[in-house]
Amino acid sequence: MNLPPLLFTGSSNPDLANKIAGLLDLPLSERNLHFFPDKEIFIEILTSVQERETFVIQSLFADPNIYLMELLIMIDALKRGAARSITAIIPYYGYARQDRMIKPGMSITAKLVADLLTCAGATKIITLDLHSEQIEGFFNIPVEHLLSRAILVNYCKKLELENAVVVAPDKGGIKIAGAYSRDLNWPMALIDKERIDSFRVEMHLFVGEVSGKTVILTDDMCSTAGTLVSAAEICMELGAKRIIALVGHALFVENALKNIRNSPIERVISTDSIQVLEEVSRDPKVNIVSVASLFAEAIRKI
Repeated sequence: MNLPPLLFTGSSNPDLANKIAGLLDLPLSERNLHFFPDKEIFIEILTSVQERETFVIQSLFADPNIYLMELLIMIDALKRGAARSITAIIPYYGYARQDRMIKPGMSITAKLVADLLTCAGATKIITLDLHSEQIEGFFNIPVEHLLSRAILVNYCKKLELENAVVVAPDKGGIKIAGAYSRDLNWPMALIDKERIDSFRVEMHLFVGEVSGKTVILTDDMCSTAGTLVSAAEICMELGAKRIIALVGHALFVENALKNIRNSPIERVISTDSIQVLEEVSRDPKVNIVSVASLFAEAIRKI
């Protein structure tokens, strides 16, 4: 008998998990998750998964060590319950910025996480807006890399912006900005800058024209907002009329929201790949759009 898939979720992003389940018209399957007094994680799968296709939804942000361990334990529990397949849906792949060894003695932690997920028993990974595409190659199991760009482009088109230009805030963002430039059919510009220290960035070169234009800054994530804010200030100095930022993951750590509020950025448009805090959802400069439809469609295809 062809039974429907089973959806499970960890504790990192229940809102997105419920949205995905709603779009698929499937309930979230039952599990028992709690902490022992010494903070060990206990997970018990309360639904029979034998010979069933299973999906586990978990973002690795805010408390990535706890959420990663939750995910690994849940995958292991599903494997021991004889699930036919175990797909880990990771809307935000934590440790992705540690994807190469800059100098001896450093860990390539993004690869370590990939090995841990595979060893635990995951048979496929579905993730969103990886910090670098090379992470797909860290896995020996299939990886489906979704992009939030389609969702953000559609939102941006509804704003009916005119005389706009897509700006890469640094050299690392050229590929992302180029893709947005093609999708929106707008020209592209580039900021080349050098970081002086943890707090200061100095521009070396600006390629393109922003004077009198609406600037669309693009990036895969917004962490402290330092890169976006410094790029926005440079664009304003060069005569930009308006500045809007499109980012895949709204991490907003430390003073990010304060930095954005005090910046020339008119609004930041991002996704619910991580659990959206109330402070973020209420901020007039932030618009969050859901990527639940991307993951629901990926599950349907499987």
